[in-house]
Amino acid sequence: MATKCIDYNFHEIEPHWQSFWEQQGSFRAENNSSKPKFYVLDMFPYPSGAGLHIGHPEGYTATDILARYKRAKGFNVLHPIGWDAFGLPAEQHAVKTGTHPASNTQNNIVNFKRQIKALGFSYDWDREIDTTDPKYFRWTQWIFLQLFQRGLAYVDERPVWWCPELRTVLANEEVVDGKSEVGGFPVERRNLRQWVLRITAYADRLLADLKDVDWPDSTKRMQEAWIGRSEGAEILFDLENKALGQLKIFTTRPDTLFGCTYMVVAPEHPLVDTLTTSEHKAAVAAYRQKAGGKSDLERTDLAKEKSGVFSGSYAINPVNGARVPIWIADYVLMGYGTGAIMAVPAHDERDYEFAEQFKLPIVQVIDSGDAATKLPFVGDGSLINSGAYNGLPWPDAKKKITSDLGGRGVGKATVNFKLRDWLFSRQRYWGEPFPIVWVSESDYALAKAVRGASLPPEPVTFKQDGVVHYALPLPAGALPLELPSVQSYLPSGTGESPLANETAWLEIWFNVETGAAVPASNPRPAGDRWVRGRRETNTMPQWAGSCWYYLRFLDPKNATAFASPEALRYWGTPDLYVGGAEHAVLHLLYARFWHKVLFDLGAVPEPEPFKKLFHQGIILGEDGEKMSKSRGNVVNPDTIIASHGTDTLRLYLMFLGPLEAMKPWSMQQIEGVHRFLQKLWRELIGADGGVSAKISDTADEPADFTKILHETIKKVGDDIEGLRFNTAIAQMMICGNALQKAPAVKRASALAFVQLVAPFSPHIGEELWSRLGGSGSVMAAAWPAYDAAKLVTTETKLVFQVNGKHRGDQLVPVGTTQDTAVQLARANARVAPHLEGKTIKRIIFVPGKILNIVVE
Repeated sequence: MATKCIDYNFHEIEPHWQSFWEQQGSFRAENNSSKPKFYVLDMFPYPSGAGLHIGHPEGYTATDILARYKRAKGFNVLHPIGWDAFGLPAEQHAVKTGTHPASNTQNNIVNFKRQIKALGFSYDWDREIDTTDPKYFRWTQWIFLQLFQRGLAYVDERPVWWCPELRTVLANEEVVDGKSEVGGFPVERRNLRQWVLRITAYADRLLADLKDVDWPDSTKRMQEAWIGRSEGAEILFDLENKALGQLKIFTTRPDTLFGCTYMVVAPEHPLVDTLTTSEHKAAVAAYRQKAGGKSDLERTDLAKEKSGVFSGSYAINPVNGARVPIWIADYVLMGYGTGAIMAVPAHDERDYEFAEQFKLPIVQVIDSGDAATKLPFVGDGSLINSGAYNGLPWPDAKKKITSDLGGRGVGKATVNFKLRDWLFSRQRYWGEPFPIVWVSESDYALAKAVRGASLPPEPVTFKQDGVVHYALPLPAGALPLELPSVQSYLPSGTGESPLANETAWLEIWFNVETGAAVPASNPRPAGDRWVRGRRETNTMPQWAGSCWYYLRFLDPKNATAFASPEALRYWGTPDLYVGGAEHAVLHLLYARFWHKVLFDLGAVPEPEPFKKLFHQGIILGEDGEKMSKSRGNVVNPDTIIASHGTDTLRLYLMFLGPLEAMKPWSMQQIEGVHRFLQKLWRELIGADGGVSAKISDTADEPADFTKILHETIKKVGDDIEGLRFNTAIAQMMICGNALQKAPAVKRASALAFVQLVAPFSPHIGEELWSRLGGSGSVMAAAWPAYDAAKLVTTETKLVFQVNGKHRGDQLVPVGTTQDTAVQLARANARVAPHLEGKTIKRIIFVPGKILNIVVE
């Protein structure tokens, strides 16, 4: 039932309809429906203490418009929401305040939920999920166990970013300019025991299957670059000191081997200590320490000055026996290839700059045939200065040199990937516990005898103080493994999380069959299935919960599976996924990896998680700069809702410009959008709050308004489908102007126009629909159809020019000929004086557009 306010009072209208939708369950999706399905998904938010920023409702409004439109078109729409709620910010708050991270997280969720509901989004709140809920992360742990069982999870000592102040490991993306993103504390490289996921086993498929998704080309290119497939050769260089063995390198250009004048190994390369001679040890140690404070991005920045230090050792070039000095430089990373390169300065920009700086030889081995060729030369050509290979085009030489090296056992053709296995550990409390218990070799043998195929083919182990520890997974029936209460949320400082301090939880008697556990301080339970174990103290990264959340939305209350086969078959994967471009690489890559593993298990019906992807653009401050508190240009959605209403905010966010574009906020422009809604209200609602006098079932509606209305129905529908919301709104404004000019409008036309506005500004849409006598809710009404016959144009405006100057215009029948157009111009009162007594020299006629008469 409509509210009783006469004026357009959004303060009353908006809460009323929000309450109505909630009470009616208006946006509930059904898993069993005969309707076609449409699954539209937002990248779910991290519930920070700061609340929503203006970028959230931009993308959320876009998906909401589409969801509301698809419901009106007869679809069963799944439009869900949830919370990506594990992670470092909540843990840091707990460290500072001593309160449990769950308490702060829940408070933030309550605030986010209040803000989102105030924006009128048509989410199915019955499907709300929270990655920190044990009912949810039970299945995150279960998926990890599937990876573990298939040999896709292992433990390794890895160099990681360690923040002494935060006392935790940070991911690369959490390090900015050598400091932690949270707090701005200095970080350093440290080797720690880490869980690692073998994402490289899926590298080829992750690359090849990009052809099967409808994503922005730029995002696909970013994924391709991150995966970084390269065809080349692995080549072994003997070390001059034969007792030291060989140095393996990967190169995409074995044809340039004769141009190799030095070699470079990464500062983290395991052979650095072996290669460094005594007189260079101090310099190498100092250099390695300095390199340890740089991010990978800093180290590989082409614009930075190259740095390095000589190891004192030499290698022998396998194609010509040349003695090649081995340098240590941070522009080479252990994360790519073998962590060592052959440097060919004549044909590589980085190598050239390094050679110039350190006065190393430069030998050209590829010739383009152009005497003016400048080094470094990276184009096509044939080999020179390369012995028996001289004259061969470089692609042919690449194949022949690789083959010849293979015949000698010092080289082979290979494919290399830039992609590295996924570091999957965090030394934090607020994350999913690993469902792993570390046991002795003999106890693992007992578990293997009991559980057999549920354990991986090869055991996962790590060695500490000479003792080998075996990773024993919890049985699925023992999940979820929940976090214990802790005395302190500070990491242990030894490389382990706060969980390392919780002895009663950590040291246990463990039943290898059932997964039951009791503290090790208790007497050993009776039976032959109990072993002594120590729980894993690392927790999973925040990425874990966001890798698969789109699947849990299908069946969020299922207690026996992450989703039922029926729900998976019906809903499949999102038909549209909308979110910021900042997640264009890692989140999407990790989700695709997990999804492909689940697909291989037969647990999901499709090999890719996101069919269609769209990135909304960034909204800048009114000053054209990125919004930030320090600049004072942040726009708070709550403030705009209070001053202008939710409907105005939604409409303006979509009217700012193309959804994918970067655009500045403007309070002046939002006023214009607000006036459009006020004008619509005034035209349709009378002074007494009832229907305007110009609206009736029998109104003599002008044909030009009817035509514009049907043009608007067509364009708005087409533009919503194409996510062109700004142009849809522009067309609605044209129709609004026509509505204002029309002396009378049929009630059915007014209702149809309201339906077009409703997905964008749903509260005023519902109110107008109700007051105009629409049946039920506007959201339940079928989308209006346009009459193609009413779109046919019989007249067009012809512009009259004389000597190129505009002199008038006139509506003329479509198909008007040049002769007729000239006659009409002569008869036009505004044009005739400029033709009178003049001789026509030339006529330029564009049918239906312009008639330009050139006179003396």
